[in-house]
Amino acid sequence: METNLALLLLLSPFAGFLFNVFFGKKVSRNVSGAIGTLTVLVSFLMSICFFAQLQQSGKPFEINLFDWISVHNFKISFGLLLDQLSLIWLLFVTGIGSLIHLYSISYMHDDENMHKFFAYLNLFVFFMITLVIGSNLLVMFIGWEGVGLCSYLLIGFWYKNQSYNDAAKKAFIMNRIGDLGFLIGMFILASVFSTLDYTQMHNGITVGTANTGLLGLAALCLFIGACGKSAQLPLYTWLPDAMAGPTPVSALIHAATMVTAGIFMVTRMNFLFDLTPEVQNIIAIVGGTTALVAASIGLLQNDIKKVLAYSTVSQLGLMFLALGLGAYNVAVFHVITHAFFKACLFLGSGSVIHGLNGEQDMRKMGGLRKAMPITFWTMMISTLAIAGIFPFAGFWSKDEILMVAFEHNKVLWIVASIASIMTAFYMFRLMYLTFFKDFRGTEEQKHHLHESPSLITIPLVILATLAFVGGAINLPGSNWLNHFLEPILATKHEEHALGKHEYMLMGIALAGAFFGVLWAYSKYIKQAFVPKEDSEIIGFSKTIYNKYYVDEFYTFLIVRPLNSLSNFFRTTLEPALGKIVFSFGTVANGIGTQGKKLQTGSIGLYLFAFVIGVLGIITYLFIAQ
Repeated sequence: METNLALLLLLSPFAGFLFNVFFGKKVSRNVSGAIGTLTVLVSFLMSICFFAQLQQSGKPFEINLFDWISVHNFKISFGLLLDQLSLIWLLFVTGIGSLIHLYSISYMHDDENMHKFFAYLNLFVFFMITLVIGSNLLVMFIGWEGVGLCSYLLIGFWYKNQSYNDAAKKAFIMNRIGDLGFLIGMFILASVFSTLDYTQMHNGITVGTANTGLLGLAALCLFIGACGKSAQLPLYTWLPDAMAGPTPVSALIHAATMVTAGIFMVTRMNFLFDLTPEVQNIIAIVGGTTALVAASIGLLQNDIKKVLAYSTVSQLGLMFLALGLGAYNVAVFHVITHAFFKACLFLGSGSVIHGLNGEQDMRKMGGLRKAMPITFWTMMISTLAIAGIFPFAGFWSKDEILMVAFEHNKVLWIVASIASIMTAFYMFRLMYLTFFKDFRGTEEQKHHLHESPSLITIPLVILATLAFVGGAINLPGSNWLNHFLEPILATKHEEHALGKHEYMLMGIALAGAFFGVLWAYSKYIKQAFVPKEDSEIIGFSKTIYNKYYVDEFYTFLIVRPLNSLSNFFRTTLEPALGKIVFSFGTVANGIGTQGKKLQTGSIGLYLFAFVIGVLGIITYLFIAQ
């Protein structure tokens, strides 16, 4: 029974993918969207079912479907593992995924390839579920590569625009760089443990027979894979460009699924990373640096989706900071709250774009709160959450990250605090420019301003509610999430009542958030400042606006040399090699042409040649004797 339910959980979105691929064009768009949404909803209901059973029994579900690879002493099975960590992930992946599918029915209704869009979305969710519930790294890698493929298909969904195709290729290639690291890490672990099964590797480490040096290298390689998938320095530039895809894609990739894969993998392999403190230090430093750099870039972006994209990169940096400090449960807590408020913000931005007929530049918005009240209030709640304002969900999870950072490394605490202040500033900058003051768009846009349909606003309301109350899953004192994850996480942090020290840190974090909010209020409401046109931006602001020219640096250092090398091969080396190869054919052809002249058809000539040949043989034989 458990096996059947687990297969239903896994294969239901895949069934939706097959339906939309083969029959999507033959049915109406509403039917195509409804089937795609219901299949993900079935997975969500199955996740709830397993979660309830786990709560009662406390025992994870281990399901071995079949033996996959068996070579000498190396064995891999295709198995599923439904434990505390995977079920927590499944709940928000399938739950928020269902809301995004529901939202997409209205958002993508006028697109002629709507059935294809839902097919890709369903396939994406299927691979994400595979990634989460696999019982070993090889099954995880199938899902890992699958979500990378689907992100390529979804980012470049509007393929007639070449810049969107370029963004899709960029995401695909940069993820492959990280995936190479993941593969090398898997090969090392396979050679050390003769398996890739999580439980067996954990047991092998517990016994203490593994080579620590090799494990450190494996952990570093796995982290490189996580950097690619979860957009950490230096492999983060693909994620802001992924905004080329339709807004539901941005919400799905950035909120609850693909970008959290790296967090999931590191948390799943916590027993490995705990043995390698040097790698943990690297993770913490990379995470803190990413949080600060991405937050600073977000300060000056004017595309509403680009602001949210850099916000995602920054929040992921905070999660990796927590992972590097060994606070896996805190990172998971922030993943969950981030999924709530960031999905709401992305879908809210899609509602704004929908109301403005495709406009994404905040300089051409303003005054939308009266025309779009539901979108405004839901985005405001989520903005308060991401800014870390009490008592919204983001306050609790971000505050825990800052507390852990303060306990372990004061410098990283300062970095994370500055990034958090910047977050509060640029998010309220987004709100003030979009919803306050007078409308700055065209008269035609102003005339058509309206609230989005209910299929768009209902998911917004649900997500905003979760962004408000979501912090309750791990409130100080109860710490439900920490207790729930205890069987999985090797590191358990001491829980104690909040004292003066903790209240002081909470007060500093809250004061920093309010400072960012008031800073944005002073500039964009009191001074009514509107960002300048791109050509008018000068000085260091131009450097930040152009994202520190990282893309240009990569183009100069990597892309251009590779293009030059390929052009050299194509224009110089390949023709030269072609001439050498063709010369052999020319020589053979010449010999054949000359030899062909001997074949005249004259019997007398043939007899003469025969006699000469026989005389030559006889002469040679006599001389040889």
